[in-house]
Amino acid sequence: MSLLDKVVLWLHIGFAIFAIGPLTAVTSSVPRYIRKRDVAVLRYLRRSTRLFGVLTLGVFITGLILGGSDLGAPWLSASMTLFVVAAVLMVFIERDQGAALRALSSESPKDDARVQIGRIAAMGGIAAVIWLVILFLMVFFASTR
Repeated sequence: MSLLDKVVLWLHIGFAIFAIGPLTAVTSSVPRYIRKRDVAVLRYLRRSTRLFGVLTLGVFITGLILGGSDLGAPWLSASMTLFVVAAVLMVFIERDQGAALRALSSESPKDDARVQIGRIAAMGGIAAVIWLVILFLMVFFASTR
């Protein structure tokens, strides 16, 4: 493994730790603050979701660089597909966060953000499991290469 490959690997691991970990924590915190009707914190969590969501692309890009000629391997294809699924779930979570903010910010007492609580919690949980499956694939199959 060349020095450049080692640097890219460290970047890949760094992006995974400092982007995917906080993204998972942020999305799991959102339902609690919807229940508390804390609009200020929800705005902050939505911005954090966007920021960490964009940073997770660094994991994907550095992974593509590391994969190189092995991108056709089944475990890498599965990992990339799962990553795209998790990224799409993050887009839906961000959309639901916006809907919850609009509902909580409105003057109408009929508007309630409880609908978004279940969807955000479910999609956030599924995304967290997907991240763990990808981690398992990377550790288990990368060590057998």
